[in-house]
Amino acid sequence: MQFAIQHTWDSDPVDHEPIRISFSDGKAGLKMEVTGPFFNDPDAPSGEPGVGFPELWNYEVVESFFLDSTTENYLEVELCPHGQHLILLLSGVGQAFVQQLPMMFTTTITENTWRGEALIPWTYFPPNVNKMNSYAIHGSGEKRVYEALNPIPKEDLVDGQQPNFHRLEYFQNFRLQSIMGEEWIQPESDLWKGKA
Repeated sequence: MQFAIQHTWDSDPVDHEPIRISFSDGKAGLKMEVTGPFFNDPDAPSGEPGVGFPELWNYEVVESFFLDSTTENYLEVELCPHGQHLILLLSGVGQAFVQQLPMMFTTTITENTWRGEALIPWTYFPPNVNKMNSYAIHGSGEKRVYEALNPIPKEDLVDGQQPNFHRLEYFQNFRLQSIMGEEWIQPESDLWKGKA
């Protein structure tokens, strides 16, 4: 299953080759692969590659969110071309209750492009994922750019609005079974107990 981020958060077309994201069966979890332009702006985070890094959204990053819209439980996965990552489990809009879980993640940078491959354990996903959105961020200061797979439509924008990736109403239909097969049953997870 493949996606391309072709718009900014407010529905303008991107002015570069789009970031591409693919999801596939990684056996122990969902394999997420990212390919796209490497902007190298801002500078790399100070954290070690392959390790969770707090507030990674302040750097160059690609993010995917997996939502159970009936409970507003969702998983946020952030991947940085320099090799750092960030996992957040959220229950309620913007309400993270777990951060910086470990994950296998590797990247390669070749001149002006990068490729990342992550394995997201099944236990990190909330039960009954039915919506998804993905984002990409790069640039510094006034040149900071926020891109969305499913952006906010022009007609919904209001004056002075800022990018907000937690607008769950703009997430689109998505089922893990469409990748894993209709007979597949998501493994249960203690991480989400009591978060109905």
